[in-house]
Amino acid sequence: MKALTVPLTELADYQEMIRIRTKEYGVLQITGCVNSQKTHLMYALGQEIRFRLGIYSSDEKAKQAYEEHRFLEENTYYYPAKDLLFYHADIKGKYLLSQRMEVVRALMELEEGREITVLTTADALLDGLPPMKKLAKYKVQIAVGDTLDFTELQEELVSMGYEREAEIAGPGQFAVRGGILDLYPLTEEFPIRVELWGDEVDSIRSFDVESQRSIENLQSAVIYPAAELELEQGEHASFLDYFPKEETLVFLDEPIRLLERMDEAEEEYRESLKNREAMEMEAETAALSQVFSVEEVTAKINQRYGIAFTMLESKCGNFHLRKTYSIQTKSVNPYNNSFEMLTRDLKRLKRSGYRVVLLSGSRTRAKRLAEDLRDYDLSSFYSEDADREVQDGEILVSYGHVTEGYEYPMLKFMVISETDIFGRKKRKKKRHKTYSGQKIQDFSELKVGDYVVHENHGLGIYEGIEKIQVDKVTKDYMKISYAGGGALYILATQLDLIQKYAGSDAKKPKLNKLGTSQWTKTKSQVKHAVKLVAKDLVELYAARQEADGYMYEPDTVWQKEFEEMFPFEETEDQLQAIEDTKRDMESHKIMDRLVCGDVGYGKTEIAIRAAFKAVQEGKQVVYLVPTTILAQQHYNTFVQRMKDFPVRVDLLCRFKTSAEQKKTVEDLKKGLVDVVIGTHRVLSKDVEYKDLGLLIIDEEQRFGVAHKEKIKKTQRECRCADPYCDADPADPAYEPDRDPGYECIGGSADRPYADPDVCDGIQ
Repeated sequence: MKALTVPLTELADYQEMIRIRTKEYGVLQITGCVNSQKTHLMYALGQEIRFRLGIYSSDEKAKQAYEEHRFLEENTYYYPAKDLLFYHADIKGKYLLSQRMEVVRALMELEEGREITVLTTADALLDGLPPMKKLAKYKVQIAVGDTLDFTELQEELVSMGYEREAEIAGPGQFAVRGGILDLYPLTEEFPIRVELWGDEVDSIRSFDVESQRSIENLQSAVIYPAAELELEQGEHASFLDYFPKEETLVFLDEPIRLLERMDEAEEEYRESLKNREAMEMEAETAALSQVFSVEEVTAKINQRYGIAFTMLESKCGNFHLRKTYSIQTKSVNPYNNSFEMLTRDLKRLKRSGYRVVLLSGSRTRAKRLAEDLRDYDLSSFYSEDADREVQDGEILVSYGHVTEGYEYPMLKFMVISETDIFGRKKRKKKRHKTYSGQKIQDFSELKVGDYVVHENHGLGIYEGIEKIQVDKVTKDYMKISYAGGGALYILATQLDLIQKYAGSDAKKPKLNKLGTSQWTKTKSQVKHAVKLVAKDLVELYAARQEADGYMYEPDTVWQKEFEEMFPFEETEDQLQAIEDTKRDMESHKIMDRLVCGDVGYGKTEIAIRAAFKAVQEGKQVVYLVPTTILAQQHYNTFVQRMKDFPVRVDLLCRFKTSAEQKKTVEDLKKGLVDVVIGTHRVLSKDVEYKDLGLLIIDEEQRFGVAHKEKIKKTQRECRCADPYCDADPADPAYEPDRDPGYECIGGSADRPYADPDVCDGIQ
């Protein structure tokens, strides 16, 4: 990214470091470095170097550098240290090994002319590893058309650490069924299925471990070990040995702290070795005995080209220091969500001829930030052009990430992060898939006594699994009891004929009776009712289509400040859904929008922003939820989000006393309540609104027919109402092909989707 690297070329010291960085072994020290600026220098000084290795004193620092560097260089990896104290814990061990093996594979398969950056910790350098040449021997390659000895392949997989199972459930496992091999390589996102025709590989494809559906046809597959290879005495290598000396540049973050951390880690390992020898734990003792000493690691680094980043000028301990440079750098002062302070500083910097780069971790937010700056009469531009340079007095807004901004005063160059502007994001840890066994099948999720519905016989009670012998063959049958003492037995393999009953828990449902036409009549009545509902919907939405809705004004300063106070990082899909919703609100059409997404992926925040927009123009908002618990939760969320603004949020459900409910109803009629959150109580006849502008329905599929009729009546009576449905695909009642919420709100609803595959723990 030239916008970040070109300004450095104006420094004579930088030019000299580029010239001499690979002239002789040893470390070039750069003092005056701060936080994210170290990543910036590493990226700039590592240009045209094939292998770049960054070493940090802690996981937190290494991961931070990884998050920053991967925006600059796509081929960037994080290599975790092996936790020798707990490495044999199955889940953690497999996950760590998977991460480590992914890096090893990237190093082994690096194509000629390509570059790679690996970021790791000081602890990882102490690990004893098998030499790269030995690893290469344990790599298995399979291609379509190859001839395989199936028995020999299975033995080889076992020697590589793979476990044979009846059916694979997670990485590091394989299963054999006739001429089919299912294998879950440790370095792949999905397992692969290899089908043989005789001894010849007929096909290879990846597939989903749960649904068993094919994903992609492959021409070949490479399989790496699923366990650490046993090391023979004297053959172990350091992670440093995986990097060719003459093609590698090593970056050290605060070398004194690195040495301190390695000393601590070595002491921990040696102490643990003594304890395990005393406990006669041979495998763990062997692993710990292969740990490198701090002196050995330091000597290896001294036999490579290196650059050390330090904040203060200090000695580099046992590292061979070639020369010291000083680059004056400053951290950026935080703006604490004050956009006015930011624009004031940017105008000053612009007048002074500064080149300013603002980085956002979202393309949508970056574009919006550039637009917001222009609204403040600040000339700025958005660009993702990697070759675009920033000129004197220019402000560039781009897609990227730095934890904290930095400034080069002598270059009049500054980089500002979103964190500097809006404060630190409370980012949740990304949840990684862990595999603890086979997926539970549907019949095992049923409990004896559960109500179930059979497609042809209606509602009955599940009585469990019974083994029945028919024609000398014993099979599992599900027993379902019906009214009048009747019982139905169906094969456990015919699960597609039954569903769990999803009706209201308020009263006990009436069972159907076998051998009668009761269930057939019920289905016929339902079909007739569906036709009537469809007719009503057509009439309702024909009327809504003809009518004009209220046109909201574009976002105000308050709206922008409110949205920037959101303590999590939005996803691209979430931002798109927000923009689509606001675009509808600002048009003349009556909004008809459905938002789909799993639990925890930011649907509520979309609703909150839409509600805040409506309230600013004097409109009232109704948030309808199916349960009192959910009403209380959403009420707390709304109050917390809107506490800094003059918005009155109230709750209408059974948690409130009769007197409190009466007061809320009166205030709604007077227009004193801006947002009301409640259950079906908000649809009662006594509840009237002064100026209803937005109706939000949460988990609409959980409302009954009677409630939906009231919702439709509300929509008819309120011409400016903007129905907004928040449906949850994870709900058992939600059916993507026949979505009840989609049906009720409108057959042509626009559907933004908060995509769970790209989300980062949004709440």
